[in-house]
Amino acid sequence: MTIEQQITDKLNQAFEPIHLAIENESHMHSGPPDAESHFKVTLVSPQFDGLMLIKQHRMVNEVLKSELSGVIHALALHTYNPDQWFERTSKAPQSPQCEGGGKS
Repeated sequence: MTIEQQITDKLNQAFEPIHLAIENESHMHSGPPDAESHFKVTLVSPQFDGLMLIKQHRMVNEVLKSELSGVIHALALHTYNPDQWFERTSKAPQSPQCEGGGKS
């Protein structure tokens, strides 16, 4: 099973999201073409209602604790409750270009 699939399965199980998008952004950084080290997660869940952003991110980090302590080098989180998501027209921001890691 790929790291991306592990992330998907764990987040679906823990948050029952109304929207979940996981993008492997490893190709934007140094490493082999098949790397799974940099991910962007957009997660929309009613469980985030009334919670500050830091609490939402801590919840996700706890669910992905084993992946974050291993192969994942970077995890960009975009978490929303349903109202916030629909206010944003259902789009997450673009990730910036990598400034380090030897990527030329």
